[in-house]
Amino acid sequence: MQTNPTHTSLVAVGDSFTEGMSDLLPDGSYRGWADVLAGRMAARTPGFRYANLAVRGKLIGQIVEEQIDLAAAMRPDVITLVGGLNDTLRPKCDMGRVRDLLTQAVERLAPACKQLVLMRSPGRQGPVLERFRPRMEELFACVDELAALHGALVVDLYGAPSLADPRMWDVDRLHLTAEGHRRVAEAVWQTLGYKAEDTQWRTAMPPSLPPGWLARRTEDVRFTRQHLLPWIGRRLTGRSSGDGRPAKRPELLPYDGPAVREHRPCGGSRA
Repeated sequence: MQTNPTHTSLVAVGDSFTEGMSDLLPDGSYRGWADVLAGRMAARTPGFRYANLAVRGKLIGQIVEEQIDLAAAMRPDVITLVGGLNDTLRPKCDMGRVRDLLTQAVERLAPACKQLVLMRSPGRQGPVLERFRPRMEELFACVDELAALHGALVVDLYGAPSLADPRMWDVDRLHLTAEGHRRVAEAVWQTLGYKAEDTQWRTAMPPSLPPGWLARRTEDVRFTRQHLLPWIGRRLTGRSSGDGRPAKRPELLPYDGPAVREHRPCGGSRA
């Protein structure tokens, strides 16, 4: 890993995690860790260029079909690839196919950039993680193997106690809060070799009093009505939240992201 590197371009590939949900901006768009990272890199390098091809809801097959060749053709200094987790959350998941598609993606992207970055995605504490943990860990083992074969860097978010804390996750229990995204940006920043701005990003958050029984049940009902049932409905009908949605930054252009100061609250909302 290079120390204090200079990168001139970044292309981010993936799904809602990389698109930036649920780091909501005042205009209704999403920022997210990739935008935060691009902003930091641009501040160091005049003319820095950035593209974000990620679209919410995409499975690894769709990422390979729709994003990989575009990213490779841009030939940036850095490409980040996070994909496959949506597949593991489906009731039926062919992990052999997921591994094959992820392998195709890495084999195509690694020669097309100076540094490919892969991730072990964060996992929120709770029953959902426990149910799908074996698939997730099988996916992450594949990530580690591919990184070793192709010289990619791996950002271990799964092993970070702070990002397992429910307070780092939005009310939909699927996407990180703004503070969670900030910590992911810091993790990638450090993995790329830049000087740490937050040495405690992995550290578990201070304990807090858990919400009472009534508050938990009220939140569970709201979560079920607003997020879980619509998600199940899309799965049953074969629809995706990203159907027909374009990439947020489809071209590799000079970074012109929102002038939003990074905030560092002590914690996010509790889901």
